[in-house]
Amino acid sequence: MRDIEVIAILGGGPAGAMAAATLAAAGRRVVLVDEKLVWEKPCGGGVSQKALSRYSFLRDAEVESNWVRGCEFISPAGRKAYLTMERRVAIFSRRVLNGLLLHRAQQAGAELLRDRVTGIDGGAARWQLKTCNTNLNAHYLIFALGARNLFRAQFSRPFTSADLMATVGYFVPGGGDHMLVRFVPGLEGYSWIFPRRDHSSAGICARMGTKSTAELRFNLEQCLRQQGINFQGAPFFAHLLPSLSWRTLREARFSGEGWAMIGDAAGFVDPLTGEGVYYALRSAELLCQALLAGRPEMYPQLLRQDFLPELELAAGMTNWFYTGRALGGAITECLVQLAAQSREFRELVCALFTSGQYRKLLPSLLELFCTQTGATRPPLAAEVVQ
Repeated sequence: MRDIEVIAILGGGPAGAMAAATLAAAGRRVVLVDEKLVWEKPCGGGVSQKALSRYSFLRDAEVESNWVRGCEFISPAGRKAYLTMERRVAIFSRRVLNGLLLHRAQQAGAELLRDRVTGIDGGAARWQLKTCNTNLNAHYLIFALGARNLFRAQFSRPFTSADLMATVGYFVPGGGDHMLVRFVPGLEGYSWIFPRRDHSSAGICARMGTKSTAELRFNLEQCLRQQGINFQGAPFFAHLLPSLSWRTLREARFSGEGWAMIGDAAGFVDPLTGEGVYYALRSAELLCQALLAGRPEMYPQLLRQDFLPELELAAGMTNWFYTGRALGGAITECLVQLAAQSREFRELVCALFTSGQYRKLLPSLLELFCTQTGATRPPLAAEVVQ
C-alpha cells in the first residue's frame, strides 16, 4: 500500500490535467491516474476563442494545431451560409492537446500514473483506491473521467440517455481553413467536418436513443459523399458526449465530502454546440480555487456564479433548436436561410457560438429570429433569461 496523502485525480484529459497543474504548482501533492494518458479522443478538437483568450498557453503553444477563420452551415434542405469569425478558432488533435496539458501538469510537479482505478473505498481524508497495478491512499478525489465512468453511480446519479449524445465519425484526409456544420433532416444533432493540421475530424452526433450507431454512420457517410470526401479505410470512432438537460444541470450533485467532479465527468459540455474544452478547464480552475482557499464546499456556488446558468440556458434551447418549426420548415432550416440573408444575424450567431455568452446575446438573437421567421420564442429560454 502506498501510504501517501495526496489529491488523487482520476482522468488525464483537459479537466484532470488542468487541475493537476494548478494544484501541483500551488504546492499540493497530486497523483493523476489515467490508463492511457495521451490518446486521440474522437471529437472535433475545436478550442473556442473564449478558451484561447482565458488560457493563453493554448493560444501561444508551439504545438501542432490548425487555425480556422470561418464555418459553413448547411441546412437540412441543402441551403448554405458562411460565417466569418472575427477571431480565429484553433483545431487541435486531442492527442496533441492532452499531451500539452499533461506536460504542464508534470512540469508543475504532479505525478502521472498510467493505470486504471478499479475500486474506491473509504471516505473523506481516507480514500483507498485500487488500481490494476497498485493501491493508493488519498485525502481528496477529483473525478475527471468521461460522462460514463465506473464510479458515477457510487458518488452521484448516473446520466440517463436523455443526458447523452451518441457520436460516430472518421478521421479523414485533408484540411482547410474553415469548419463545416450540417443539419441532417430528422436528426436531433448535426454532422461536422473540423480540419486539423494534416487531416480532418468528420463526425455526427444525435441524442442517445434517437438513432442507432448504424443509422448515424449511414447518415454521416451520405454527408461525406455529398462533400466529395473519401472515407474508405479511414479510422472510425464512436463516443458518448454529455448533453445535460436544464433540469439535470439544476439538480445534479457535482461534489460531496472529500470529492468533486469536473469536465465531462460532471457533464459540463455546451448542449447546443458540443463544446467541452472550455468548461473542462474552467471547472477545474473553479474547483482548485475552492480547494486552495480551504473551502471545497464553495465549488457548487462558484459554478453557479460562473457558467452553469449559461449551460442551463443552452440546454433549455436544445429541443426547440433541433425539433422546432417555423415558416413550415425546421428551425435549423430557417436559421441557415436567415444567416445567409442577414449580416446582423450572422454576426450574432457567430458571436454566440464563439463566446457561449447565452445570457448576453441570446435575447437579441431570438428577437431577430422570431421577428423575421414568425417562430415562437422558446418559453424556457425566456424564463431562464429573466
